[in-house]
Amino acid sequence: MGSADIVPGVSGGTIALITGIYAHLVEAISNIKFGFIKPLFKADFRGFWNQMLEEIDFKFFIPLVLGIGIAFLTLAKVVTYCMDVYTALTYSFFLGLIIASAVILFRKLNEINLKNIVFAIIGAILTFIFVSLNPIAANHSLIVIFISGMIAICAMILPGISGSFLLLLLGQYKYMLNALHQLHFTEIIVFVIGALIGILGFSRILNYLLKNHEEITMAFLIGVMLGSLKVPAGEIISSVSVNMSGLLPCVIVAIIAFAIIIFLETRFDYIE
Repeated sequence: MGSADIVPGVSGGTIALITGIYAHLVEAISNIKFGFIKPLFKADFRGFWNQMLEEIDFKFFIPLVLGIGIAFLTLAKVVTYCMDVYTALTYSFFLGLIIASAVILFRKLNEINLKNIVFAIIGAILTFIFVSLNPIAANHSLIVIFISGMIAICAMILPGISGSFLLLLLGQYKYMLNALHQLHFTEIIVFVIGALIGILGFSRILNYLLKNHEEITMAFLIGVMLGSLKVPAGEIISSVSVNMSGLLPCVIVAIIAFAIIIFLETRFDYIE
C-alpha cells in the first residue's frame, strides 16, 4: 500500500482490495473513537489500556503501518526513478494493476443491474474529470500541509483514487516527497496529523456505505478505477508517441501486471 500511495495514479486502497484486507481496514479505522482517552482524566490507566485494546486492532495496524512507513522511506526514490527513467513501462505496469483491480471488484458484485451501471458510470465520469484537472499553485505553509494531509488520505483508502495524485493537484506532491527524502520531521508530522484526522472521519462514512449500500458502493468504485485509467494511459501515450515501437513492451508489461494481480487475488482468496 505504501509503494502504491507514492505513485500518482495508483491507490493504496487498490492494493488493500487485492490482498483482501480492504473491508477490515475500513472497519478497523472507523472503530477508533478515542473513548479510551476518558479514563485518563480519572487517572484510570488500566481502564485506558483495556479500552484502547478494544478500540484499536493493534495486530492489524502495527504490521500495516510499519509496511507503509518502510515503503515511504525506502521506495520513494526507487519509484520516482522508475517514473522518470522508464515512464512508459512503469505506467504500463500501473495500468495493468488498475484494470485487474477493476476486474476483481466486478467479480465481487452479486448482480449487474441498472442502478449499479449508473453508479459505475457516475464514478467513471467524476474521476475522469477529477484527474483531468491542472495542479493548482499553493504555498507550503504548515496549515496547507495539514489540510493536504486531511484531503489526500481520503483518496488513499479509496480503490482507484490516488492520494498522491491529489497531492499533485494541491501542489504538495514534490514538496512532501522531498520532505521524505530529507527527513523534514516538522512537515512530515504535520502532514501525518492531518492525515490521521482525515482518515478517522472519512472511514466512518465509507464503512457505513460498505455495510448498508455495498453493491452501489462497489459499482461506484469500479467506475472510479476505470476513470482513473486516464492518468497511466496518458503518460504511456505521451511517452511512446515519438517511437511507436515502444508500445509492444508496454502492452506486455501491462499484461504481466494484470496476471500478477489476478494470481495474487486468487492466492489470497485461497488463504482466507
